[in-house]
Amino acid sequence: MPHHPPRMYNTSDFYGSDEDEELVTGDDDEDEGWQDQEEDDMPPRRSLQISAIKKDSLSVAQQQDLSMVMGLFNIKQHHARALLIHCRWNTDCLGDHLERKGQERMLMEAGVVLQQQETSSSSSSSRVLCEVCFEDSSPRHVSTMDCGHSFCNDCWTQHFVAALDLGKKQIRCMGFRCPAICDEAVVQRLLGRRDPAAARRLHDLLLRSYVDDNGAVKWCPSVPHCGRAIRVDAADEAEPLCEVSCPCGVSFCFRCAAAAHSPCPCAMWERWEAKSQGEAENVRWLLANTKSCPKCFRPIDKIDGCNLMTCQCGQHFCWLCGGATGFAHTWTRINNHSCNRFEKGEEKRKVDDAKRQVRRYEHYYQRFHAHDFSYRAEHDKLGPAVAGRALTLERSGGVLTRDAAWLGDAHGSLLRCRQVLARSYAFAYYMFDAEATATLSMAKKQALFEDYQEQVEGNVERLSKLLETTDVPELPEPEILQAKQDVTNLVRVVEAHCGKMYGCIQDELLPMLVEPMSIVAYQQGGPSKAHELPA
Repeated sequence: MPHHPPRMYNTSDFYGSDEDEELVTGDDDEDEGWQDQEEDDMPPRRSLQISAIKKDSLSVAQQQDLSMVMGLFNIKQHHARALLIHCRWNTDCLGDHLERKGQERMLMEAGVVLQQQETSSSSSSSRVLCEVCFEDSSPRHVSTMDCGHSFCNDCWTQHFVAALDLGKKQIRCMGFRCPAICDEAVVQRLLGRRDPAAARRLHDLLLRSYVDDNGAVKWCPSVPHCGRAIRVDAADEAEPLCEVSCPCGVSFCFRCAAAAHSPCPCAMWERWEAKSQGEAENVRWLLANTKSCPKCFRPIDKIDGCNLMTCQCGQHFCWLCGGATGFAHTWTRINNHSCNRFEKGEEKRKVDDAKRQVRRYEHYYQRFHAHDFSYRAEHDKLGPAVAGRALTLERSGGVLTRDAAWLGDAHGSLLRCRQVLARSYAFAYYMFDAEATATLSMAKKQALFEDYQEQVEGNVERLSKLLETTDVPELPEPEILQAKQDVTNLVRVVEAHCGKMYGCIQDELLPMLVEPMSIVAYQQGGPSKAHELPA
């Protein structure tokens, strides 16, 4: 799969200038009471048909589209392929181009030249001059494309191999400024005689074009690769914005092919991944082992037992509180310094932008990491425990309590909402930059978002504790039924708050950015599951 380097942004890339604030924020009065809207007022979720295509099914799926276009326009297979690749295998786009441009112009733009009448130079009674090598060849050693250009088979073959070495699957004619796409049957025939490996490579490239050139099909990003491609059929979008789950178990964003990352938009998640992968280890070590100098903010590592630290810049400070001090000290205390009392004023010290940005990142990264760590623990440890309790309940429970599916459903909701929480901190880090939140309208919306985030966080922790501490099979039947009701109700609450947080992000916060961004609509069951396409 091709790798695209991450796009780099500054915070200013997301936000407009102060002069544009009125245009992007709108009227604050219109925003009042938005959170009181009922869920029924939200637009209905569009229906998507999602298929998982194995390699042995890929040619079947591709041939279906090729056959449809061949029949529609009465053209050869390589012409149909050229048209579909030109329209990124979007048959709706093909119909739109036909209506707006007409068939002749549409075919020309796609490099499709229909069969020309055979010229006298290709007659069996004459020899043909190849205009590439300038050698005379017999007609049986010459091939002619639909456009009418004829060259010797040796020159054609060298041209095809050179084009394949450049990664081209649609090989154009060698004629001067000729836009025609070569007949793939002729290309395969000539390559098969001289270079079978190149012929197989072309076959694979043409097969993979159904994925690589198709906005509605993406390779599953699993490592090692599971061999599947995921197709999303959405009538309203050429490249749908959704999160999908491959049968191999990997969930990913269909728009950017990264791991599922809602409620964080693709551009922000790309930045967060690049930043956290590059800085996470350093930040973790610095937080655990160093304190910043209060003067120059250089991180200082403590190597002995004395709590009076001296920075290279000459500043002395206390290791316990990080406050600046003098040098005079004994083994028990620092002269004229006391830090055992908590003082509110200490939190209001002025810091420069560099230190503030580090602290901002630490704040959001610590919470992102904490929820990510909790997710792994709940997946690896709590998951088997819940599954074991459900199995025990199914085997030994009474008629009313034998159905234990609610335990697995609740654990699945816990994992999904835990991931949502972690990613919400990545979103908040980029959304609520200090300069961006200076406006009153943004500050209000930040407070609303953080209220929803806090509600999700509190209820996720309650659900985690409930699943961890309730040993359902050991309870009497009435208490099992009560536990089921408590867990089910709490799951509904958590899911509802997640949906409201998503709505706040999509409807209230993202419209304030200059760069258009969207997130996947919240799905209670998690990413849409792909179903295997029959071979």
